[in-house]
Amino acid sequence: MPRIALMAAVVVVACLAAGLVSEVAAKKWTVGNNKFWNPNVNYTVWAQDKHFYFDDWLYFVYERNQYNVIEVNETNYISCNSDNPIANWSRGSGRDVVHLNVTKHYYLISGYGGGCYAGMKLSILVEKPPLPPAPAPNKSNARRAFTVSAFAPQFVIPVAVFAAIGLMWDNVVLPFW
Repeated sequence: MPRIALMAAVVVVACLAAGLVSEVAAKKWTVGNNKFWNPNVNYTVWAQDKHFYFDDWLYFVYERNQYNVIEVNETNYISCNSDNPIANWSRGSGRDVVHLNVTKHYYLISGYGGGCYAGMKLSILVEKPPLPPAPAPNKSNARRAFTVSAFAPQFVIPVAVFAAIGLMWDNVVLPFW
């Protein structure tokens, strides 16, 4: 039985390691940095040197009784019209997040207190994350016929899982037959 527990632990660790290697960490952006979501901040300038990727988060900090965060279409963004929002991201605390879970153009404004007219509007394009860079070739192993590629975990993990199941089958199920 201890051998089964060890194999199960190895499989779990291998699965977790593969998951950590293949995922790109999402980023949480505080809108406006230390100026937050307030009037008279140029959010176009704030966003211009940033890349927003799928699964990132926008974190809005503002005076909850004066402003809000709503998503509108491009036309309503340009005219500061909050009458028909696509989404209302405000939850009442003045500390709201927008999960960028669709690759598209987001148009966000404050629909309260004239905030949009005072510059509280943000337009960003959410993109797919870039592919990770290809690993540099290892010159010392240039003659090696087998190389481990980025998709190797797709094969290693199922093999490890089947091996663990086989060991458990041999040690647990078959003795009872």
